[in-house]
Amino acid sequence: MGRTGDRTADVVIRRLSVFRKISPQTAAALDDAIRGRITTAVAGQELVTEGDPADRLRMILSGWAARYKSLEDGRRQIVNLVLPGETCDAQIYLLKHMDHSISALTPVVYAEIERERFEALIAADRVLAEAFWCETLSDAAIQREWTLNLGRRDAYERVAHLLCEVVERLRPVGLLDGDSCAFPITQTDLADATGLSVVHVNRTLQELRSAGLIVLRERTLTVHDLKALKDAALFTPDYLHYQALS
Repeated sequence: MGRTGDRTADVVIRRLSVFRKISPQTAAALDDAIRGRITTAVAGQELVTEGDPADRLRMILSGWAARYKSLEDGRRQIVNLVLPGETCDAQIYLLKHMDHSISALTPVVYAEIERERFEALIAADRVLAEAFWCETLSDAAIQREWTLNLGRRDAYERVAHLLCEVVERLRPVGLLDGDSCAFPITQTDLADATGLSVVHVNRTLQELRSAGLIVLRERTLTVHDLKALKDAALFTPDYLHYQALS
């Protein structure tokens, strides 16, 4: 579950701290809210399915998941990743039902909080409420960037951009090890996230390797020169809105 210390919610707290300064009291309240509400999923298992009631929110404590939409014939588009510490649509409970599915890409440990409990939690703490709203707005900005990725960046830029984004999203939750991080998803997952074929993804990864920009080995991504990878991807992290870190 990564570096959790004494609190179940530590990775979530580190994530929210990129948006607002989280006090020890707020951290303790969030930890109390999710303690005893932890569940697990195996790779490929759905955490929630399109059409399900939107009556709770889920926080990823470890592992990777994906938000996705699919067509009747099974073709799938991953519309965002959900990484450790991130919330699966913090405000989704305001709607009646889920308009997308969330599936575990790896074994996942996550917390579920019912609507009433979450509403009471954020009603009692304005800073925590703002942090969750900021996370929702950041998710929307990521979605816009992914739309730009699909519509205007070429394959090389698309894949490089996604790799840069993963690094920047894992950094504040303490899941970078020097210039390396876990990268446990498959080329099929990458294809579904970038709108490319698996063959095209494979070729693009080979090009990035040949350029000396990345090393992908044993489900680990190493980026020795992140600036060069960002330049290749036309990547700037401003859209993530990690304002508490600025």
